[in-house]
Amino acid sequence: MKNYINKIFLSGLVLLFVGCHDDLNQSPIDPDSFTEENVFTDIEQAKRALAKVYGSLALTGQQGPAGDPDIADIDEGFSQYTRMLFNLNELTTDHAVVAWGDPGLPDLHGMYWSSGNDFTQAMYYRLAQVVSFSNSFISNASALSGPEVSNYIAEARFIRAYAYSVLMDMFANVPIVTVVTADLPLQNNRADIFGFVENELIDLETSLPGSNEYGRVDQTAAKALLSRIYLNSEVWTGVPRYDACVNYSAQVMSSSYSLHNNYAELFMADNNTNGAQNEFIFTVNFDGLNSQTYGGTTFLVHAAVGGSMDPANYGINGGWFGLRTTKSLVEKFVLDADALNAALGTQSDWGLVGSATENGWDGPDMEMYETGSNTYALYASLNSGEVKFRFNEDWGVNFGDDGADGTLEAGGSNIAVAAGNYYITLDLNTNTYSILSAGDKRGIFYTDGQNLEIEEIPAFGDGYAVGKFTNLDSNGMQGSDASGNFVDTDLAMIRLPEIMLNYAEATLRGGGGNTATALDAINAIRTRGYGNTSGNITSSDMTLDFILDERSRELYWEGQRRTDLIRYGRFTTDTYLWPFKGDTPSGTGVDSKYNLFPLPSNIILVNPNLTQNEGYN
Repeated sequence: MKNYINKIFLSGLVLLFVGCHDDLNQSPIDPDSFTEENVFTDIEQAKRALAKVYGSLALTGQQGPAGDPDIADIDEGFSQYTRMLFNLNELTTDHAVVAWGDPGLPDLHGMYWSSGNDFTQAMYYRLAQVVSFSNSFISNASALSGPEVSNYIAEARFIRAYAYSVLMDMFANVPIVTVVTADLPLQNNRADIFGFVENELIDLETSLPGSNEYGRVDQTAAKALLSRIYLNSEVWTGVPRYDACVNYSAQVMSSSYSLHNNYAELFMADNNTNGAQNEFIFTVNFDGLNSQTYGGTTFLVHAAVGGSMDPANYGINGGWFGLRTTKSLVEKFVLDADALNAALGTQSDWGLVGSATENGWDGPDMEMYETGSNTYALYASLNSGEVKFRFNEDWGVNFGDDGADGTLEAGGSNIAVAAGNYYITLDLNTNTYSILSAGDKRGIFYTDGQNLEIEEIPAFGDGYAVGKFTNLDSNGMQGSDASGNFVDTDLAMIRLPEIMLNYAEATLRGGGGNTATALDAINAIRTRGYGNTSGNITSSDMTLDFILDERSRELYWEGQRRTDLIRYGRFTTDTYLWPFKGDTPSGTGVDSKYNLFPLPSNIILVNPNLTQNEGYN
């Protein structure tokens, strides 16, 4: 279904819509492009039209990556939905900064956007288009009959409900439009929209198929989206619904979806087949040959590559020197070496010395812990560089590795290591050692030539680069586009771990869930992230603050961070700061109006029924 849904856009189904300037109310302008006569003649044609509804979240125009855009007045690649989701929900937070100075883009991380911001406007228009495509499909497909058509209509209703859930989150008070009409719509409030989305999804629990092809939604997707909106109900409506969040989260957790055993493979070019798909509940699919866009994962991979990074290591032909992260995210992955080392044994006179250690070649050494007779170990965060083993900080007794074969020689060669968290062992019974990756492996950062501190946002070298998304598959092969321009990697809009974390948070917020179940869910996520149980927590560790940080570690760059921070009261306030929040190097609180984005200024001019969000002109 991945290729089917994507190929259809380049193989004959061309739908032309107005450029979103009529608010949530668009209709076809080509009388031959989207009619019952030539698109909805049979089930197969209806399925092709459904592909356009799904594709409204993936693509940007009518002829490929650029040239005939759906939305005017913004670069076509900028306007793609998931790229806009990243810009508005990640770039505005501690998760990301971008080097580019396109008008309106620095405003997002600086948190000083206005109602004329190109990117907030483009997101509104893009979601309006998704609603329009869905409404058109539902109307036209209703002329057909049969269970397959009913499933297709249910899927389009889900896409529409999803679009409204994002509109509710970002813009709050927007019109609810469910039919194609020329009338200017009235404005609805958040409670209205919440009720509409909730009722749609409750009906779709049974209307959608129980299971479906990859890339298409099923009943579990409706339950998962209900889990999400109920978790945020208190922010969006003023009424907490944590009990409902627990209920629907539990149903999703007991469904056929399951955690994949490899975190990195979730973000690779073959994530539709390598096992990652087993935890993907709702995805936006990409194909480097058949559904090309400068947004999507093409953006997430290319834009994150720069500096000394080798583009070939990410399956692409070049980096765009744009996206990095702040130390606020990086520090969430710092190894708690002190606690781990304290459990190893007694501190010894054997230690680690070198340019990769915290004190360099001059020492003092990072002392190891005695774990047995002539055996020693150490948890340590190392920089890129070299190390040796040394006794009592005396160069008279030191070991290196001449052959880089894991065997030590007295006075041997320096041992090269890359930056990372490690569990290091030394066995003097056999003169062997090991330097094994340790800690949370979900923090996929590139540090060579990158500074942790951000002195100046435009400088790509300031801020660690993020290598989470790649166009290589799980066998190390590049995606289908041999040129390296476009990326195959699909992007999950809802993954099972989000729902597991929803359950835990809603339980702690009074939703009536089982704390043991919540703890098991968190530890399952962390066991996958660590590769073992060393990162598992106890019930006393399971606090709301911990869950917020865990959501950051698990879901960074997946389009949820702004929503999470707002739910915790930390997005605009000064209770949590990050570099360049509020456009200051150390961070500062900003006006609470920025918890919402403004309605596009020209929409307000066109439709007198609409009132701008408070604080915006």
